[in-house]
Amino acid sequence: MRSQLLAAACLLGLMAAPAAYAKDVTINLSAKEVDRPIDNNGTMYASWTYDGQVPGPVLRVTEGDTVTFTLTNAATNKNSHSIDFHAAQVDVINEFEPIKPGETKTFKFVAKHPGAFFYHCGAEPMIQHIARGMFGLILVDPKDPNALPKADREYVLVQSEIYANPEDKHAMMKNDWQNVVFNGVAFKYDPVHDPNATKTLVAKPGERVRIYFVNAGPNEFSSFHPIAGIWDKVYRSGNPKNVLEGMQSFVVGPGDAATFDLISPVEGANAIVNHSMRAAHSGAIAVIMFSKDADPKMGKGDLILVP
Repeated sequence: MRSQLLAAACLLGLMAAPAAYAKDVTINLSAKEVDRPIDNNGTMYASWTYDGQVPGPVLRVTEGDTVTFTLTNAATNKNSHSIDFHAAQVDVINEFEPIKPGETKTFKFVAKHPGAFFYHCGAEPMIQHIARGMFGLILVDPKDPNALPKADREYVLVQSEIYANPEDKHAMMKNDWQNVVFNGVAFKYDPVHDPNATKTLVAKPGERVRIYFVNAGPNEFSSFHPIAGIWDKVYRSGNPKNVLEGMQSFVVGPGDAATFDLISPVEGANAIVNHSMRAAHSGAIAVIMFSKDADPKMGKGDLILVP
């Protein structure tokens, strides 16, 4: 009877919708050393990855969830690997320790704060493990379903640097990169600057497009800006309490993340860039097309990280 009364009260608007219940979540990832393309021409690069992709899989939990995480370092790998969750509060020595090829590590943490959080390999030298592709995003949705305005579409963009020689740790320390890119590939979503690009992000005019942005670095800052648009809202670290409005750009440092809401009143294109021009012109541009016939599947489900 009590649950029926609560449901009726919510329908009548007499009280807020109930918060999500905390739950136990199991997440498994594998460290894999693979060759993967870094441009739209198919140039291959010796990468270190989670589950064979760059960025790694988008992980999604809810504030208050208990996460049981297992990392497997494939026996075919040559290097030790680990994981560092910026959403976790644990012991860096125990939970984040590197594991050798063929080993498995399991630990738990409670996702206490909502937001968009970076995860990456912390094995030494950390700069090389990140530069070669071992990074991704873990989203911790707020337990209050009304903490953020409802998004019509969601996308993930992860900025990182590509160095000409993946073995050259000295070049990484000098910040002597070849490209700054979104989601592992130069101009991946930009057919304007690269005719070999075949994808853009899409939405309809008037839709609230939420972009979860991570700066994996390992070195460059990002002045994140939507050319021909204005960020309706910016949430520092993706936390609903850290809100800014009407922003032309917002600086996200290496190892940090933020959530950005974009609404276009007209059809056409915005170009989302790192407004450091040397970064943009080397690959850190993503075009978002606003049209009335935008693909309804894009920016939803598994397509918030466009492959």
